[in-house]
Amino acid sequence: MPRTMAQAVDQGFTMVSDCGEIPGMNGKRFVKEGDYAVVLLYGLNGYIAGIQIGVQHNDSSGFPPHNQINQTFLRVDDKYFLTAYFSNPATICTLGRSRRQFMIEGIGTRIYIQNGPDPATNFLVAPMAETGTYVTKWTKGYCLFSMGVHYWYDIKEDMSCDDFFPVFLLYNSGRLNAFGWAVATDVKSKRMEHPAHSDIQSYMYTVPKCVREIPRLSMMHIYLTNPLKNFC
Repeated sequence: MPRTMAQAVDQGFTMVSDCGEIPGMNGKRFVKEGDYAVVLLYGLNGYIAGIQIGVQHNDSSGFPPHNQINQTFLRVDDKYFLTAYFSNPATICTLGRSRRQFMIEGIGTRIYIQNGPDPATNFLVAPMAETGTYVTKWTKGYCLFSMGVHYWYDIKEDMSCDDFFPVFLLYNSGRLNAFGWAVATDVKSKRMEHPAHSDIQSYMYTVPKCVREIPRLSMMHIYLTNPLKNFC
């Protein structure tokens, strides 16, 4: 994915909203060919700042869960958006990163998963080291070549899928270098994976019973480094 706004324009992405234009979302938002499965966020100075997925609501299947609306999922028009930032969301539209910061930091310094209406304060910071998960609710899953060790948030066999957190983390050699979305509805995009129920156990040690009942789970792995170097 393009790491600067200029590269995004060259690659056919178009801006759908500017910094500060959408309440509750920070960054200049870009999509390609109308596919909201990937929304790239850029800071004030045009450097990559985050990523979103936009998902149509599905009233018949109860998606998104009511308790995740205005928490994990924020609505804009007819879509709900799930957001992760790569730098402090409070500064993305006020200061932005300088060219020097971008050259030193690359994609960013942290993964901030937005979980409320105010991106400056409502977020969950992913542990950068795998050992940092040990004192959290992140639950270890399986490791797959080219992906890494999957971690899921607070999953239990008998949990309700209303509480299924739609983000997973990936660690390689003990360091966070990828993450992804796992949303409990059918996202129609060529960028999405749709694992069969029999394949879900390849990602989780403990598979919640309710996850096995989701008609079509949609997943996306988002790599921050070359996935061919991911050996777990």
